[in-house]
Amino acid sequence: MDNYEKAALVAIHSIKGMGNRSLWRIKETFGSFQSILSTDSEQLKAIKLPDEVIKAVADLRESGKLELELEKISKQAVKVMTFEDEDYPQLLRNISNPPYVLYAQGNISLAGDLCLAMVGSRNATPYGKMAARKFSLELVQNNITVVSGMARGIDTEAHLGALEGKGPTIAVLGSGLDVIYPPENQRLFKQICENGLVLSEFPLSTAPEAGNFPARNRIISGLSRGVIVVEAMEKSGALITADFALEQGRDVFAVPGPINSKTSEGTNNLIKQGAKLITSVEDVLEEYFFHNNEKELYSIKQPKLLMLDKNEEIIVECIESQPVHFDDILTVTGLEIGVLSTILLKLEFEGIIKSLPGNSYVKVF
Repeated sequence: MDNYEKAALVAIHSIKGMGNRSLWRIKETFGSFQSILSTDSEQLKAIKLPDEVIKAVADLRESGKLELELEKISKQAVKVMTFEDEDYPQLLRNISNPPYVLYAQGNISLAGDLCLAMVGSRNATPYGKMAARKFSLELVQNNITVVSGMARGIDTEAHLGALEGKGPTIAVLGSGLDVIYPPENQRLFKQICENGLVLSEFPLSTAPEAGNFPARNRIISGLSRGVIVVEAMEKSGALITADFALEQGRDVFAVPGPINSKTSEGTNNLIKQGAKLITSVEDVLEEYFFHNNEKELYSIKQPKLLMLDKNEEIIVECIESQPVHFDDILTVTGLEIGVLSTILLKLEFEGIIKSLPGNSYVKVF
């Protein structure tokens, strides 16, 4: 697509009420976006454009806004990527109602990598935040790009985990790229632009309106081979993303949560309905990689041992391949009961140890 056609597209898309389906109708009916600038209003009405949109198109013919829109985008370091372009993400091409245009900042090639989405509650619990960051960090360490929506809670932790693991992450926004939401994620937005990719199908200056987020969710799942739901209430945006994933033929994973937690009702129900229950990154990796022997699995788990703190190291050292009772671990380590219980739960979640009946523990590898 040449620059003048792209300028026409951007200018037309900036008209309030000009959504994705309208862009597709214009392209399919008139062949180009430049052409509608010389199309009479009756023809535009025939493709069911609202009167206020038709009036705004007429205003574009006289305002010289095309060049201004393209200049505005170039100053923001925003790339305009259309369905016609070679670098448009391949997985996204095949979904229902794919975005005709995407606005991007960062490394666009990441959208062609093996991507997994991570979504969940904005009101995440400490448990959910820990799980999201842990899974995300370990996924990027295994060359998987993490996709999320940069919302509060689980989304934020997913991006932070990827960055902490020095790996790539993609944020898909429900606003224009120049409207950062939530505002406290300004720094995170900048970090993702520098180390990953930020995408939006909404033109610059678009506010984060509630109706934008379900549309945003179809892109999150559309870019990904699978979706991991960490925490979700019985009715939540995360479950909408999971629904899109199923429609698009993607895998759905769910992290189990406490049975008395409202923020885990949705995820636990997903498991009942057939989503794959995951408690370690290996549960995810086995869906996408084949491990021929225990040595390969060991090479994935081994880096975890290098990231243990002092208390965790002491506990792991006193747990062998034979079961060790909680009381014996307590005696050897000298830790308080509450501290020991918390660390044991974390190590079990990491896949380093396993709990057995009778309050005993064994080392997994």
